[in-house]
Amino acid sequence: MIIEKAKEILSKYPLCDNCLGRQFGGLLKGITNKERGYAIKLVLALEGHLDFIKGDEENLKILAINGAFQPANKIIGLQIEDFKCYICENFMSRLEEYAKEIIKRISEYEYDTFLVGVRISGDVVEREDKIRSEFGIEFGESIRMECSREIGKIISKITSKSVNFKNPDIVIIVELPVFNVSIKPMPIYIFGRYRKLVRGIPQSKWYCSRCRGRGCERCNWTGKMYPTSVEELIAEPILKATKGKTAKFHGAGREDVDATVLGNGRPFVIEVKEPVIRKLNLELLEKEINKNANGMIEVLGLTYSDKNTVRKLKEKAKIAEKTYRVLVEVSREVSEEDLEKIEKSFNECTINQYTPTRVLHRRADKLRKKKVYEIKTKKIGERMIELIVRCQGGLYVKELVSGDGGRTKPSIAEVLGADAKCIELDVISVKEDI
Repeated sequence: MIIEKAKEILSKYPLCDNCLGRQFGGLLKGITNKERGYAIKLVLALEGHLDFIKGDEENLKILAINGAFQPANKIIGLQIEDFKCYICENFMSRLEEYAKEIIKRISEYEYDTFLVGVRISGDVVEREDKIRSEFGIEFGESIRMECSREIGKIISKITSKSVNFKNPDIVIIVELPVFNVSIKPMPIYIFGRYRKLVRGIPQSKWYCSRCRGRGCERCNWTGKMYPTSVEELIAEPILKATKGKTAKFHGAGREDVDATVLGNGRPFVIEVKEPVIRKLNLELLEKEINKNANGMIEVLGLTYSDKNTVRKLKEKAKIAEKTYRVLVEVSREVSEEDLEKIEKSFNECTINQYTPTRVLHRRADKLRKKKVYEIKTKKIGERMIELIVRCQGGLYVKELVSGDGGRTKPSIAEVLGADAKCIELDVISVKEDI
């Protein structure tokens, strides 16, 4: 059945070994389509030789002309110089050439694993589909799959790098038969924690609201509201080390510009897009970041991570326990009874908090229910108290103090029956296990 069908196909269409073998690619695993096609032609040539001995050279002539099969050519003495495969128009014979050119183009990148994807022009696919429809091909393989696999095998053999289908270091997209190549190094992810040691630095780059980053008088032509940010202080040395195109900062929540982050630091992940260098000495990089930051921030515990960590970081930031130190100014003198009242009122307390007025211009107005586990109090002055607030992630602590005009209940101001204002805010612990 297979031999007869192959004979019918070759009687009408010239096919190279790859394109003939691919029509039966779902049969007999462990061999290439080129080997499969050659084997089919070999059997046809053996049968054709028997016919030739009996005086019939037709089958050998078909193999010589439409199969470019040299053993058949030698028997009947034909020299075929202009063979052109009906499906691939001979580009399948250039896969090794393509693979070697790809190796040259990716040589500047550091990688251990790769993946080859192939796009085949529509006219090639249409020609193959025509044959499959006409001859009822049931076990064929797509030309795209074959090209991807065979180019990948050649690259792997020459470079000793591995193909990785799930998480490759670099993805190569090849367009055939025109042979356009695009190279996409996959991102690398670096996890760590940062301490913000000074106030007045935003977590992420804050573009000027007037010029939106273009530069104007308001921002002194920098395009930014603040000279630097936690993101820039961490990302820029990493970008330089990796020779990446861009970097994206993912933080486990964020603190206000005027707040510090102390204690064990806030978890973050830096996603570096299109890195040239992937293997870094993270210990040295950590020292470089801290040196360049000049005491503004400090990073610790840098380690390689993955995209899944970013997802966990975002999810857990909403619920992870955080501890804050808050310096509060009250509109009247504070008594010891007031301190006891605060501690008692906020022990395992649920806070109903609408989006704070100060961020309504950029956040949806919705109710959040957040837990305060414990507040410890200390009197600093007649109208000044220090609070250690242990609470659920996502709670706006400044509004927990002020009440935000009744949008946060209960609040320190409500419990004291007096105006209360956050003077200083420090993040002293973020319990987030990634």
